[in-house]
Amino acid sequence: MALIVQKYGGSSVGSLDRIRQVASKIWEARQQGHQLVVVVSAMQGETDRLIQMANKLCPQPAAREYDALISTGEQVSAALLAISLNAKKCNAHSFTGQQIGIITDDFFTCARIQEVRTDLIRQELAQEQVVIVAGFQGIDSKGNITTLGRGGSDTTAVALAAALKADECQIYTDVDGVYTTDPRVLLEARLLDEICFDEMLEMASLGAKVLQMRSVELASQHHIPLRVLSSFHPGAGTLVTSEDKMIQKRSVSGIAISREEAVIAIAGVPNCAGVEGYIIGKISEAHIEIDMIAQHALARELIDFTFTVQRKDYVAAWNIARQLAQELGAASVVNNPKVAKLSIVGIGMRSQSGVAATMFQALGKVGIPIQMITTSEIKISAIIDEEYLERGVEVIHQAFELDKAPQTLAVEASPALSN
Repeated sequence: MALIVQKYGGSSVGSLDRIRQVASKIWEARQQGHQLVVVVSAMQGETDRLIQMANKLCPQPAAREYDALISTGEQVSAALLAISLNAKKCNAHSFTGQQIGIITDDFFTCARIQEVRTDLIRQELAQEQVVIVAGFQGIDSKGNITTLGRGGSDTTAVALAAALKADECQIYTDVDGVYTTDPRVLLEARLLDEICFDEMLEMASLGAKVLQMRSVELASQHHIPLRVLSSFHPGAGTLVTSEDKMIQKRSVSGIAISREEAVIAIAGVPNCAGVEGYIIGKISEAHIEIDMIAQHALARELIDFTFTVQRKDYVAAWNIARQLAQELGAASVVNNPKVAKLSIVGIGMRSQSGVAATMFQALGKVGIPIQMITTSEIKISAIIDEEYLERGVEVIHQAFELDKAPQTLAVEASPALSN
């Protein structure tokens, strides 16, 4: 018997029929003898509906009342799921984050969990109840309802798993798991059996939206195995675990893509001390996040300063860059608002050479020019024109043979939990 925390996303509980299907999955797990704590999101589209109503009444509603409103969708899902389980003669109780004791700071709309009280959950589990918790929410020290930001139900599930020392945290969603790349871009994308926390964090930060980043960070800190599964199709999904627990190793595990990129270059900037910090500071003051940065020395006195921003921030960043160019006496400002970021991720890069060469040669052979490059210990990212993105993913996927399963190391692996 295992203690399992399961989380079901908005699409998984998007209708009464789907809630019944989720109840059947939970009932089957209970029949196998597992103790279950279940975290649910609001029904698909419900949070957006609540936000729209609030905005019709007031363009900028008070943050306290806003959180009190948008947290209700999860409470509805939790109660409906409990009703469905009880109809199957499977004992279940639903709880809000406040009732369970999920204590957060007081930053409305993006609160962080500070404490999880487990006494009530343990009492319910001892009475053979399925404990259903409304995700995405908590309570601050003054008794105010807070929310954890979009995707916060993942964080709720991992925080509960960590506090309860659960055997596994299972994230049920509308995809089968984590793929080598987006299967909507490349049909040959392969479902990964496992991926380590560091790789998943990089993939999430680079555009993969399977898991919320904060939940992966929390699972990594507390060594909680995560498993990403489909609510609609059977399968073992993808295990997200510690690097030392993995039984498969390869130089590159996956390809992450982001279409929403734009490049801005301020050309011929006088090369004086601190100019880079001044440019970045002015962009940051507008709450615009800079991603990649490249600097090229034209001569001893001049540099080209190039950076990328998200496309939604492009116009604002472009206007600031033109003002800076005039202020600094730069020659010109050049831009390309239709670029994409293509990244390879893999823990094997730490110990294997030639990974960058393989990536760049694959792109070069099909005539895809690279505009910018950035690297980390387990990641290489390249900016290319958006029109080349699909072709770039295809040739890199082939170059690293990501359509083939990696070799398995000769070590004993822990058996996977039954789902």
